[in-house]
Amino acid sequence: MDKEEEESTPRTFKELMRVPVQFYRSIGEDIYAHRSKNPLKSLLLKIYLYAGFINFNLLVIGELVFFYKSIQDFETIRLAIAVAPCIGFSLVSDFKQFAMAYRKGLLVQLLDELEDMHPKSLQKQKEYQLQDFEKTMKRVINIFTFLCLAYTTTFTLYPAIKASVKYNFLGYDTFDRNFGFLIWFPFDATSSNLIYWITYWDIAHGAYLAGIAFLCADLLLVVVITQICMHFNYISIRLENHPCNPGEDRENIEFLVWIIRYHDKCLTLCEHVNSLYSISLLLNFLMASMQICFIAFQVTESTLEVIIIYCIFLMTSMVQVFLVCYYGDSLIAASLRVGDAAYNQKWFQCSKTYCQMLKLLIMRSQKPASIRPPTFPPISLVTYMKVISMSYQFFALLRTTYKDG
Repeated sequence: MDKEEEESTPRTFKELMRVPVQFYRSIGEDIYAHRSKNPLKSLLLKIYLYAGFINFNLLVIGELVFFYKSIQDFETIRLAIAVAPCIGFSLVSDFKQFAMAYRKGLLVQLLDELEDMHPKSLQKQKEYQLQDFEKTMKRVINIFTFLCLAYTTTFTLYPAIKASVKYNFLGYDTFDRNFGFLIWFPFDATSSNLIYWITYWDIAHGAYLAGIAFLCADLLLVVVITQICMHFNYISIRLENHPCNPGEDRENIEFLVWIIRYHDKCLTLCEHVNSLYSISLLLNFLMASMQICFIAFQVTESTLEVIIIYCIFLMTSMVQVFLVCYYGDSLIAASLRVGDAAYNQKWFQCSKTYCQMLKLLIMRSQKPASIRPPTFPPISLVTYMKVISMSYQFFALLRTTYKDG
């Protein structure tokens, strides 16, 4: 579909959801499994998903054992610091997938309600300014997807590519059998080519699954918050442009009742988002602080090739936190705009009943919609600065402790 045809064709909700849905399906998670007409395909996808996560969690246990063994001796403490960010990333991926599976019914309900509210006609989509919201959403999705997949791909494939170049082109006598992740195995994973390559691609699948589980939870959040912000923006536009004709009191009140119900629906959707994401976002921010700290330490204490690899990881972690905070901030701003729009209309031309109802709408909009992890204030760009500040404090403490040791 070319650009002109795309602009002249209404965008469906499924098209907006395409990227996270397709990526999730690649690891066996089918968000729309309840609509599937092929039960065998759904069963095979579920088996593939469970088998993948069993394999992935065995690898995470191997990372934890490696970490435990490494911290026993100061000489190997740097290996523990090197594997710590990967453990954090893996645990967050695991928990995000578990949270989504545990609240799958609520997720399906949320997406179905958003699909029902989605403007269907091209004219309606122009009124909702859907194209502008979609452009921003696509840019964010493309950047974060690229970084997240670049991190997992680099960590996974770099050792094999490096060993292949050295062996095939630089004349080295042996092929270095190394892995991109530091994992303890109860067997010698490099004893033969067969065992090495089976283990290598097993790790590669685990890394891909972790990356997709980590990525898609945030991509879903981006799509959902974009839609909710679009609806808040539409409410603001309709409120501000309402003529408030003094001789049409009944029509004015009917319009305001519709707006209040619409606004209440958007606030309910925000609460669904909080029910789905609150705990995983809390773990995400806590782990992100530690990840950024450990990655920054690796960058300052390693060779150039390790620095390049970990810089991609650092950028991914920082962009991921910024992405969540940016959309949290956008949600707050969009919901607060409703009250401003209500005040900016010509309410003084309307009846007392209308003004009292409008006053209640303005009062309710003063408490903005937001995404809120437990014990955290509502997520905004201020939260991002706090996470970065906390990461730097951890980094300074770790670096001082390591130098003194």
